Amino acid sequence: MQSYEFISILTFVVFWWLVYSFEVRYFISLLRKKAFVVSRFTILIHILAIVGIACFIYGYFIEPYWIDVRHVEIKTDKFKGTDLTIVQISDLHCDKKMRNEEALPKIINALDPDIIVFTGDTLNTPRALPSFKKTMRALKAEIGKYAVRGNFDVWYWKEIDLFGETGFIELDGEVLTLSKGKEKFSLSGLSADSSFGDLSFLNSLAPDAYNVLLFHYPGINEELGDVAIDLFLSGHTHGGQVALPFYGAIVTLSKYGKKYEAGRYDLVGKVLYVNRGIGMEGGIAPRIRIFARPEITVFHIKPKDNTGAREITNGDPA
Repeated sequence: MQSYEFISILTFVVFWWLVYSFEVRYFISLLRKKAFVVSRFTILIHILAIVGIACFIYGYFIEPYWIDVRHVEIKTDKFKGTDLTIVQISDLHCDKKMRNEEALPKIINALDPDIIVFTGDTLNTPRALPSFKKTMRALKAEIGKYAVRGNFDVWYWKEIDLFGETGFIELDGEVLTLSKGKEKFSLSGLSADSSFGDLSFLNSLAPDAYNVLLFHYPGINEELGDVAIDLFLSGHTHGGQVALPFYGAIVTLSKYGKKYEAGRYDLVGKVLYVNRGIGMEGGIAPRIRIFARPEITVFHIKPKDNTGAREITNGDPA
């Protein structure tokens, strides 16, 4: 966690603690029938308290189930006559209580993807493994389904067979050469506990092919430097899980902080995309999302023309 993220969290917590401390004192005074001056400040605190309660209700009961299907169009001169559709999901963080597990297959299968990729963080508890596997097994892709492990998976579930009998192929230091029609492309991936000590597998990347790399943490583009990767796909940040208008994520738990907090980042000749994930942080963290909706990302990779590239939310590209 970056130092400014710690300060942001502390400020956020202290602010709301002061608001509700004031409210408690106010209502205690009413119960004791003591005079309490009703000023503009008091009214402001009341409004803030109501807004805080409303946000919590929204963040707990509504937004975690409100999936954002985000379409991203990328044009490349490496494809001449092929349109490739990749669906990315990330950070399911399955709990004992099911949330979006039944909705995911219905939404994703209707998109008719060529490839489905999962960029790590499977479970919050091993008791959720059956529902995780059932969900992943139900996903359909024409070419294949591929996954890498996230930090939760290597910290807590390293000995668990997370992807067996799901149809997903787990990647860790491999380059797969795939094809659609007459055109070839590659897909590679690294586990979250990779030390970057042996990256010789990247030597097999063909610079004239379209190359996609999966890695849980955002910012791997800076770790690897100038490699022949066209599209980096990551997750981990949850888009902050709780974000503020005009500021964004309060905390990302990423070594790069807010630099790569969510969405698309156009680099020199490359694209990094950071998916906000589906689930929520485990442990004692509250299961809420505010202004950071769970996300399914649909990449439409097409031959390059003069129309440029664009990102579309909850709609099909023209």
